[in-house]
Amino acid sequence: MSQHAGLDVERWSAFDVDQQVLMIANELNRVSGAMSPDRARSRRAGYERALRLTDLTVACTDRRAFRRELLRWRGLIAELYLSAEADPDAHRSAFRALLLLRPVAARQIPLLAATREASPRGSSREPRA
Repeated sequence: MSQHAGLDVERWSAFDVDQQVLMIANELNRVSGAMSPDRARSRRAGYERALRLTDLTVACTDRRAFRRELLRWRGLIAELYLSAEADPDAHRSAFRALLLLRPVAARQIPLLAATREASPRGSSREPRA
């Protein structure tokens, strides 16, 4: 997981919480394209990056209620990370739950849904709205 290895709490806290959630969501969006069995390694790496960014967000937030909800959400991603098989439905649900944690992120849901509807059948990379 070298992509975020140099990222620490001090650097991560320079981003506001909305940006942090959107960057975690970006990792999940990448994982959306790695649901086939031959992409298991990419899927696992993406979940690992999302977990790392989530841990950084938890470490630098002073909002107790948000921290609690984010830790609950982290459990969903940890289960997906540990799963030997891809679970696209659980992934989409977790992705949507993350976006719903912040109003700014939640505004992305219709955009992702519109992109999914425009994609050829079976190639969706976005969560269902």
